[in-house]
Amino acid sequence: MTKRRFLSAALTAALAAGALALTQLPDGGSEAVAQTADQSYSWRNAEIAGGGFVPGIVFNQTEPNLIYARTDIGGAYRWEESTGRWTPLLDWVGWDDWGYNGVVSLATDPVDTDRVYVAAGMYTNDWDPNNGAILRSADRGESWEVSELPFKLGGNMPGRGMGERLTVDPNDNSIVYLGAPSGNGLWRSTDFGETWSEVTNFPNPGNYAEDPDDPNGYLNDNQGVTWVSFDESSGSAGSPTQDVYIGVADKENTVYRSTDAGQTWERVAGQPTGFLAHKGVVDHVNGFLYIATSDTGGPYDGASGDVWKYATDSGEWTQISPIPSGEEGADFGYSGLTIDRQNPGTLMVASQLLWWPDIVIFRSTDGGETWTRAWDWTNYPERSFRYELDISEVPWLDFATDPAPPEVTPKLGWMTEALEIDPFDSDRMMYGTGATIYGTENLSDWDAGGQITIEPMVGGLEETAVLDLASPPSGAPLLSALGDIAGFRHDDLDAVPERMFSSPNFSSTTSLDFAENNPDFVVRSGHADGVSRAAFSNDGGSSWYPASSEPSGVTGGGTIAAAADGNSVVWSPEGAGVHRGDNSGSSWTAATGIPNGAVVEADRVDPDTFYGAADGRFYVSTDGGASFTAGASGLPTGNVKFTTLPERAGEIWLAGDGGLVRSTDGGATFTEVAGVANARNIAHGAAAPGQDHPALYLVGEVDGVEGVFRSDDAGGAWVRINDDQHQFGNMGEALSGDPRVYGRVYLGTNGRGIQIGEQAGAQPSGG
Repeated sequence: MTKRRFLSAALTAALAAGALALTQLPDGGSEAVAQTADQSYSWRNAEIAGGGFVPGIVFNQTEPNLIYARTDIGGAYRWEESTGRWTPLLDWVGWDDWGYNGVVSLATDPVDTDRVYVAAGMYTNDWDPNNGAILRSADRGESWEVSELPFKLGGNMPGRGMGERLTVDPNDNSIVYLGAPSGNGLWRSTDFGETWSEVTNFPNPGNYAEDPDDPNGYLNDNQGVTWVSFDESSGSAGSPTQDVYIGVADKENTVYRSTDAGQTWERVAGQPTGFLAHKGVVDHVNGFLYIATSDTGGPYDGASGDVWKYATDSGEWTQISPIPSGEEGADFGYSGLTIDRQNPGTLMVASQLLWWPDIVIFRSTDGGETWTRAWDWTNYPERSFRYELDISEVPWLDFATDPAPPEVTPKLGWMTEALEIDPFDSDRMMYGTGATIYGTENLSDWDAGGQITIEPMVGGLEETAVLDLASPPSGAPLLSALGDIAGFRHDDLDAVPERMFSSPNFSSTTSLDFAENNPDFVVRSGHADGVSRAAFSNDGGSSWYPASSEPSGVTGGGTIAAAADGNSVVWSPEGAGVHRGDNSGSSWTAATGIPNGAVVEADRVDPDTFYGAADGRFYVSTDGGASFTAGASGLPTGNVKFTTLPERAGEIWLAGDGGLVRSTDGGATFTEVAGVANARNIAHGAAAPGQDHPALYLVGEVDGVEGVFRSDDAGGAWVRINDDQHQFGNMGEALSGDPRVYGRVYLGTNGRGIQIGEQAGAQPSGG
């Protein structure tokens, strides 16, 4: 690749004088006005398999193999029995209603099994600008109609694993109930979810909040009405079910009942107090209600709880906890409650959270009188196991750890709120964790004294939050920086990566970069405790070593950039100012002339040149990041992103609130690209055939249309390459074109993983 120096003495002097400003080209000027056209693209995920919390798995009770899963930020999915994979159902959700990808509950109709409902909304505070909604489908999620609600829902709020809050009456399926948060009570629809009204005679909207004094409006929300369960034996087809049980986030009054189809309600007498009922499951054959309780709403906490059995005819409550609260070893709450519909006396329940040494899943075949455990203590620290956990299909689930006994890797799970036995197959069970869906198909071997085989059942379900992406000119086609699971080197885009980034292990990787002229050198930064928050690789991200030091005051990853030759880096971490470091992180020197928190990038030709952007101003360093000079002002602001181009020294494209701007003189001046507004991200990739300028990829608004766009002529004209069925919610925090494959773009989403866009008809390639 040809190297070219680009900063002239005149430009250097201009930078020193700080005399540069943004200029705007008028429509019809020497730059072509941005335009839109339509082009067909195909979209698929880069395979990771899971990566986030699955708080709900819902089996249809009358049709075999009709199964749905809900996620807290990544939408809803339908199981495909023929392929053993999940199909995403809410990719049509766009920026304006991005909160609909937070699924607080899901209901599948047991009468008309084509019907499915989603209670959607991400946050109950002002982080989500919209109210919640009920999404309803009459074709299993292929298309949707929306009924807006007069209040917010919280698919990513505390207590989101309780439920299900949304339930269809199994006898009269025109009736659907919704338990609402924030003191909004119980709601009901009598027209298949189209219109909703509050059940005004329901007596208790809940009162439990995790932290009533939280000033952010997150932990202090009343978790409200948390589940609805019907006793279908109390009704007949075509008539409303008479007996309805309701769970409420109130430690003294957590279960209510109606025996007249909701005309009146009463607190169930004799119920246990001091805990919240996370789950309520009715055995309508034998006449029992089972509840699993915890001392908090979860999903990240919970230290005590019990399991109870209520005889619906006699009103007798019986504690059936595998380990009763207050006894030795009872340092967890319960959730994940399920019964075997083929053998209703068989039930399972999970410790909702138990970090050390692992969660416990319990099983009873006699209605809770006796229990066996998924694992037992033998001679400490050794344990015996009733399961074998095979992660060969998703090998990164070991989280790149090698713990000492009694801990093992991979863990059985955590945040286990969803645990369901297939109502048509007593041998199949699925459960959700904070990272995946696990399942087994030989569950009865547990009772026979053998081992069950647990494997990931998560193919097609992609729930990562993508924070940065990079596609180098050689080596792996893609490197990813992810929330919660660090990131990966993707050698094959259609295969699950072997191992996440490690050594050091980051809880989240916030930024990564490679040296353009030495792409084996890769640097990343992220969030971590007790280790350096910068890391380096000399083999294209296959292996890593931590920086041997970090600047004083660092609290988080921020952004990081590698010089074009890989001999130095510039790091703008959280908690500290911008620093220049060598290519091992053994020493860091504070940069001058650039504010804390600036977004940094390297010129992709000149190894001595780095750039920064903050608060509408651009900064340039020509001495390897030691010092910066303030340059152009009046640039787009907000969460700005900018890219520099290979083989084009000094060419910079910057996106942010207010639009897209371009510099061809190393940041001395910028011109506005007409027609582009509120740009979220900009990236480059391989040039189109016959073109000498890299293709550009934009997430933003062009001529009033929001979407993902490509330009083959340096921003003169733009083609929208996504469509209304592929909007992916809050997308665009990460974006990269592929420098080796024209037309291929990698799009980061907040909950739907890494999307690969290619021109329709192109053959997908692993590299």
